[in-house]
Amino acid sequence: HVQLVESGGGSVQAGGSLKLSCAASGYNLNSGGYYMGWFRQALGMSRERIALVDRDGTTSFTDSVKGRFTITKDYDWNIWYLQMNNLKPEDSATYYCAAGPRLEPWAYWGQGTQVTVS
Repeated sequence: HVQLVESGGGSVQAGGSLKLSCAASGYNLNSGGYYMGWFRQALGMSRERIALVDRDGTTSFTDSVKGRFTITKDYDWNIWYLQMNNLKPEDSATYYCAAGPRLEPWAYWGQGTQVTVS
């Protein structure tokens, strides 16, 4: 059974940085075969995917975060990280990580972590 647990959200001023973590259990990041995504949902808005790690490890980002957000992985601890730099107020949202063998529907979701940029 795969579980994803996010952490690292918080409040930051515009221009600041945060690093979100997504700890996976029941699935080995080294094994491949799963897509991994980072999503966010702002208040009153629909959830949007902002980053994708393809099964071959290729990463891609939506235009609004490209150049500011990066993804890294700690294989020893089985954790994905979303490094967010130069944060803007419009980045304020609840952030989720997700994983699964296909893009839709995503099989596994984290509980979400709140990011507030003022």
